[in-house]
Amino acid sequence: MQSLYPTSPSELSDDDLAELYAYPHERRWVRANFVSTLDGAAQGDDNKSGTLSSRADRRLVGLLRSLCDVIIVGAGTARAEGYQPVQPSEARTAIRTAQGLAPLPPIAIVSRSLELDPQLLAGGRAPTIVLTTQAAPSHLRSRIAEHAPVIVAGELDVDFAVALEVLAGQGYQRMLCEGGPRIMRELVASCCLDELCLTLTPLLTAGDRLRITHGAAIQPARQMQLRHLLEADGMLFARYTKVD
Repeated sequence: MQSLYPTSPSELSDDDLAELYAYPHERRWVRANFVSTLDGAAQGDDNKSGTLSSRADRRLVGLLRSLCDVIIVGAGTARAEGYQPVQPSEARTAIRTAQGLAPLPPIAIVSRSLELDPQLLAGGRAPTIVLTTQAAPSHLRSRIAEHAPVIVAGELDVDFAVALEVLAGQGYQRMLCEGGPRIMRELVASCCLDELCLTLTPLLTAGDRLRITHGAAIQPARQMQLRHLLEADGMLFARYTKVD
C-alpha cells in the first residue's frame, strides 16, 4: 500500500498506517468505513459489501478495527454479512496494547425489531451492545438486557446523537461504523459522522444496488475534506473528514 496524497508515492508499513488513521485524543470521534465500486454500488452481485473487498481492503479493515473502542453496525448488515463477535485474529493485539485499548472491540448493533443472531448477541471476549428504541418489543428488550448491555435512544428510530453520547460516556470514544447504508444516512443526517474511510474498487457494475448512504436526501448536503489517498492493487483508499 502506498501513499498518493498529500505526500509523494511511498510504501507504508503497518506502523505508518496506524499513525495515519490514529483517532484524535480526548474526544468522541465517529468514523465510517465503506467500500464502493467506481459507479457507486456498495454491494456486489450477492448484495454483500464483502464481495467488493480485496486483500488490501481487508488489511485496512483489520487496522481500523484495531484502533477503535467499538464497532457500530446495523442489524440488517449484521445479518447479511454474517457478523459475529470480533475474534483475536481480526484485530492486532500489539496496536491495541500500544493504544491502551481493551484486547478486542465490542460490536454495538442497531436494531428496532431486536431479532438478532443469538451467537452475536452472546458476545465473545468483548460484549455485544444493543442500540434500540422505546418502541422496540418490550419483552425482547427485557430478555436481551439479561445477557447484553442495552441502550435505548429514541422513540421510533434510534437517536444517534443520544446513543453515541451514552456510548462515549461508557468509555467508547473511538467509534467505527461499518454500515449499512441506512445507518450511514442517519449518522450523516444527525451530524454525528466525523470521518469517512472510503475504498474505491475499480469496477463498473450498473444496476440498482445501494450506495453507501440510503434514504431521503440530506439537505444541505454535508461537505467533506480529503485528508489522504492511498493505493494498492488498483484500489484507492480515501480518508475524508467533515468540514465544520
